[in-house]
Amino acid sequence: MKVVEEKDRVIIEKLEDFEPEHIFECGQCFRWNREEDGSYTGVAHGKVINVKKENKAIVFSNTNLKEFNDVWFEYFDLGRDYSKIKRELSKDTILKRAVKYGYGIRILKQDVWETLISFIISANNRIPMIKRAIENLSQKYGEFIGEYNGKKYYSFPTADVLSKSTVEAIKDCKTGFRAKYIFNAAAIVSSKQMDIYRLKNLITEDAKKELMLFAGVGPKVADCIMLFSMEKYDAFPIDVWVKRVMEHFYLKKDTKLKDIQKYAQNKFGEYAGFAQQYLFYYARENEIK
Repeated sequence: MKVVEEKDRVIIEKLEDFEPEHIFECGQCFRWNREEDGSYTGVAHGKVINVKKENKAIVFSNTNLKEFNDVWFEYFDLGRDYSKIKRELSKDTILKRAVKYGYGIRILKQDVWETLISFIISANNRIPMIKRAIENLSQKYGEFIGEYNGKKYYSFPTADVLSKSTVEAIKDCKTGFRAKYIFNAAAIVSSKQMDIYRLKNLITEDAKKELMLFAGVGPKVADCIMLFSMEKYDAFPIDVWVKRVMEHFYLKKDTKLKDIQKYAQNKFGEYAGFAQQYLFYYARENEIK
């Protein structure tokens, strides 16, 4: 992996297992948007960055080498050998197909608080509406970061700021019935009734129980939060697409969700979360019924 720094850009040549479209369109994040040139611009950790694939190189724009090493290397999970994971999962003939299709997926290491609220918003919601609600909250309650390519960007609002708002004001950001859940979560985190960042240190089962104490957090949302922000890679979130693909290839129709999860965790073990991402992306993009 060769890293080159240019003006406001960091270029990594021959970066294996990294495909922007796969990473940003696999349902794990909501603040990344595709540009006309095929690149993606996103906000994370109070910073704005643009990511584009040029031939076999990945170009990270609006950053420098120090920031890249301090923030983005970890965020994009670049220290992990995804080739090893894919080889292991590809021993399963179905997953081999899914891995080949979504070969460039990487699981981002996102902020726990932002992921908690983002996936509360995601419940019974469509991606465009989720993105709009998060953007509205950020513009109203976040801090102005700056402009990039003519667009203004804002950081994700803190729990302290949201806890000082009202349910109605949060609802005005197009969050719908989830406004009361967002306000409730902000109040709990702001008052330090729960340290959500310590949950990463618990075993997956215990972290899940703690997360589900938040109103609006069910099993699937809890699994998403753990997988996408807490490095709980044995978590296996089950939405409609994952349920379909598991029943289509592995299990009988109308299998209970808890039985699907148990089966997946037994079958895929420590790589269950990675398997979920490959299967989800494969099922949704191919509209498996």
